[in-house]
Amino acid sequence: MAERHVRVVGVGPGGADQVTLEALAALRACDYLVVADKPQRGGAPDPLVEARERLLDRHLGDARPPLVRVVDPPRDRTARGTATPADYERAVEAWHDARAAAYAEAIAAHAGDPGFLVWGDPAFYDSTIRVLERVAAQLPLRVTVVPGVSSVQLLAARHGLVLHDVGRPVHVTTGRAVLAAVDAGQTNLVVMLNRDLAPLADLRVADWQVWWGGNLGTASERLVAGRVGDVLDALDRARVACREETGWVMDAFVLRAPVPALS
Repeated sequence: MAERHVRVVGVGPGGADQVTLEALAALRACDYLVVADKPQRGGAPDPLVEARERLLDRHLGDARPPLVRVVDPPRDRTARGTATPADYERAVEAWHDARAAAYAEAIAAHAGDPGFLVWGDPAFYDSTIRVLERVAAQLPLRVTVVPGVSSVQLLAARHGLVLHDVGRPVHVTTGRAVLAAVDAGQTNLVVMLNRDLAPLADLRVADWQVWWGGNLGTASERLVAGRVGDVLDALDRARVACREETGWVMDAFVLRAPVPALS
């Protein structure tokens, strides 16, 4: 089998305006685009696949490469299956293996060079590069990665933030690991990959400041900022509104400890 040139293309958080010229050139060079199609309840179409189609129509029109839909393998998200960090890692590993097998089958079945559209930037909490490393163990691949505007960048821009103090770090983590990071002494967090906002209901962060954004860059974008304890209800309402308008919600937030008063 001839080597395939696979392009992993970051297309921004979801809005057509955040797609870069480099990303568009990479998409035009693909013979087809592989997308994970996640089954919905009641057989409804995957809203994230439809969002990708709208983005491609906007920028490429009739010249867009065809989509090859791959049914996304189920992932264990149960409390029992992900109870400990080790359980969670095993569940993710199994999902990555299943995805790699599905992608390898799709690539082997189609001639030409495929592309993968990645929300935001492929370097931030996305599995595509790791999964393709596993595919490369089965098929001859050459992988090129094209960066995209990340939700982190757009979140900071929308709220007019610099993500770190002068000469200080910022800790990037997931919603699942927020409270562990707080307990470890982190005071300035960027949080992605949120199943819900339950960590923000914890009293340990009630007096912290939060800057939140949902479905950034899209028509359903919502923004909330303030003291965590004061804006929890507004955050929940905004998250529900995002999902009701689009069928999905992708959000991120900055969480900072209060600055100690000068004595």
